Amino acid sequence: MTDETATINSKLRDGFINETDEFAFLLEEVPRILRKVFDEAIARFGLSRTQWRTLAYLIKAEGMTQTELANCLELERATVGLTIDHLEKLEFVERRHAAGDRRVWRIFLLPKAIDIIPQLRKEANAVYEIMFKGVSNADIGTMRSTMEKMTHNLKKC
Repeated sequence: MTDETATINSKLRDGFINETDEFAFLLEEVPRILRKVFDEAIARFGLSRTQWRTLAYLIKAEGMTQTELANCLELERATVGLTIDHLEKLEFVERRHAAGDRRVWRIFLLPKAIDIIPQLRKEANAVYEIMFKGVSNADIGTMRSTMEKMTHNLKKC
């Protein structure tokens, strides 16, 4: 390495990562850790966070199609299909043909899933309690509003 390269690298290195970068890295770190903690909390049910979120959307609107679920989860249809496959193996959901179009499948909860919903809610609440410890409702409201604005801004790109 030449002295000139060392100087250039030093100049690039100094100040390259700024406070905005560090904040963006922190924004990425929170969901990464949340997924890890959440996955550990619900592992005894044989579920991942994505599978839990799938069940949550089905609780809210049972009978959704795979495409509708993919849109809600912001995942590819194939990924949601694999998630539904896993939930079927656990006997938490079943696919049923849509009335009038046998090519479309609607997803329905099975009793086994309905039975564990209160326990899943309890686990989710415990994780959220840990995550929001020391954070006021006002702070949460501000963060939510700010993140919604940031999401809106990025969606315009």
